[in-house]
Amino acid sequence: MAKSRRYAETVEKYDREKLFDPKEAFGLVKELATANFDETIELSARLGVDPKHADQNIRGTVVLPEGTGQEVTLIVFAKGEKAKEAEEAGADFVGGEELAEKIEGGWLDFDLAIATPDMMSVVGRLGRVLGPKGLMPNPKAGTVTFELEKAVAEFKAGKLEYRVDKTGIVHLPIGKASFTKEELLNNYHKIMDTLAKERPAASKGKFFRSLAISPTMGPGVKVDPAATMEFIGR
Repeated sequence: MAKSRRYAETVEKYDREKLFDPKEAFGLVKELATANFDETIELSARLGVDPKHADQNIRGTVVLPEGTGQEVTLIVFAKGEKAKEAEEAGADFVGGEELAEKIEGGWLDFDLAIATPDMMSVVGRLGRVLGPKGLMPNPKAGTVTFELEKAVAEFKAGKLEYRVDKTGIVHLPIGKASFTKEELLNNYHKIMDTLAKERPAASKGKFFRSLAISPTMGPGVKVDPAATMEFIGR
């Protein structure tokens, strides 16, 4: 893929093979975010797990203390009083059969889907559409619940679902380039501490195999796993 002149000039600013301390890394990644919009800072963490085994298929949620800086479009499958609760909590779209039919028709203009347990018979048929995109409601992710007011508020405020992909990597947005370095570090600390707590007993050797952060339009910065463990106090 061809790279822009701006990208090429940015790459020359630092050693791409160096492992940076977290504080250095986040100071640098802010400098690398030179696009004319507020770029998202993204984290890629390769973990010492084999996702083929169910006990190593890490998945959960984390609430970022500084938020994500992103507007989340959220839909809720609910009926009756629960539908009203979701609407009052700030859900962007609320419905049942008609919402499912809209999605079956190709509509996917949302970032997150939540459903009450009694609506899963309706949502279940959307698995082939929502599953591959990581949008299928799941109890482990906190997106199948009757506590809609709490769920909608948390996800709107910056709660994220994470899951390891088939290559053993977790990808997560960690904030915006406009965040201060301290805000980005606070979010990084929370995410890494959360992932460390999820280490399965079957994982051997180093749990954080490699770590990298990058702005949307810029190159990646490698973060030292050992320094990260010290940073989160482990």
